[in-house]
Amino acid sequence: MDNLLLILFLTAAASFFSTLILYLRSSSPSSSRSRRRSFTSQSHSHGLGQLPLGTLGWPIVGESLEFISCALTDRPESFMDKRRCMYGKVFKSHIFGTPTIVSTDAEVSKFVLQSDAKAFVPFYPKSLTELMGKSSILLINGGLQRRIHGLIGSFFKSADLKAQITRDMEKYIHKSMENWMQDQPIYIQDESKNIAFQVLVKALINLDPGEQMEILKKQFQEFISGLMSLPINIPGSQLYRSLQAKKKMARLIQEIIQSKRDGGMSNINVPKDVIDVLMMNNASDQPLTDDLIADNMIDMMIPGEDSVPVLMTLAVKYLSDYPAALQQLTDENIKLKELKAQLGEPLSWSDYLSLPFTQNVITETLRMGNIIIGVMRKAMRDIEIKGYLIPKGWCFFAYFRSVHLDESNYEWPYQFNPWRWQDNKDISNSSFTPFGGGQRLCPGLDLARLEASIFLHHLVTQFRWVAEEDTVVNFPTVRMKRRMPIWVKKREDYKLT
Repeated sequence: MDNLLLILFLTAAASFFSTLILYLRSSSPSSSRSRRRSFTSQSHSHGLGQLPLGTLGWPIVGESLEFISCALTDRPESFMDKRRCMYGKVFKSHIFGTPTIVSTDAEVSKFVLQSDAKAFVPFYPKSLTELMGKSSILLINGGLQRRIHGLIGSFFKSADLKAQITRDMEKYIHKSMENWMQDQPIYIQDESKNIAFQVLVKALINLDPGEQMEILKKQFQEFISGLMSLPINIPGSQLYRSLQAKKKMARLIQEIIQSKRDGGMSNINVPKDVIDVLMMNNASDQPLTDDLIADNMIDMMIPGEDSVPVLMTLAVKYLSDYPAALQQLTDENIKLKELKAQLGEPLSWSDYLSLPFTQNVITETLRMGNIIIGVMRKAMRDIEIKGYLIPKGWCFFAYFRSVHLDESNYEWPYQFNPWRWQDNKDISNSSFTPFGGGQRLCPGLDLARLEASIFLHHLVTQFRWVAEEDTVVNFPTVRMKRRMPIWVKKREDYKLT
């Protein structure tokens, strides 16, 4: 579930600065100096390897201010690149209130991501852990985490669900696009969010559009607002309101669970949603409670708000900026549409995923867009990797963006070039990790590609468009500054090039 880690960066700035304020009120200058000395001396007290080069920055704040300053620019990786030139691909720092080992080395990051909970566990700010709860798949470890992750991952890879996702995407896209007008801008970021959220909720809890969906959307927006809030849980605070919203969503989902149970789970041969999967595989020796199932369904709705819609939106952005890529993608999709029309067959999920250049565009969008900029872990013991020491209790930050934009890995890395993925170039190597990796690899990666493929197919085969100027914002999450406005014109005929 590493795709959800981008939410860490929604909360990190707020969490850090609120913690800093409380810290300054309770700490004297002398205690700050002693704490600073303890960080410094710690680097000499380990028998394993050596701490990577680097600096912990200023007392308390560390290097967080410079990190945030760089993150607000169009080159957020400049913070990492500067230190990589000075100290190497792995270095020490102090960001968001904790000493941190930062890795822009693909092999080192791969080792950490593949490690089990005896070595590394997820690291999240306090406000996020309180909002998610102790039973969240983001936070649990060991056998329970592997069991839930495996069940959900297998279901997300099933042909039955992919067929359902395809039908739902086509239905919601048609409903959305039939309302597009030529005399007003269409905001792709908003349209894709609405479509992706409904599709994901249907896959998770089998809820169709209607009154309950609208209630869920409203409560979900209140819930995710807490991900950016200060870690203060008192009546009237944003975190308190978000927790109340989550309770309301949980009650709705628990009602769905109870309804399924009353209807007789023994009559279900093929699961329709993730709730079915978890209830059908609820072993008596380690039962999954209704609370656990409901809480995790809510947590898993987050990609429908951010990850998948951003992938769709960035693809439209890059295609708008690179007409040659748009032309080739359009040709490929028109040919498929005409072929299926001649055969009198509807498009299947495998048809959408069969288009090589469309997949190359999605892959390149993931590389350049860096929707998930990195993953954080906490070391449970002293770990040595390639001669580098990661001390117990320190944070490890695998920063994917620097790897994806490293010219030693990709020629002309800042140029959108989907042709670089031709000839079956390996996308499973450690230098390409848009969905994280290891035991917490995003189980929905295939569905994200499928949804993006379907959205792009219907966009380019039904419309021409002109995009207004817009820029990518990278902090606290990746998004378009102006929500990616385009002006569309219905496509009446099309000549293949």
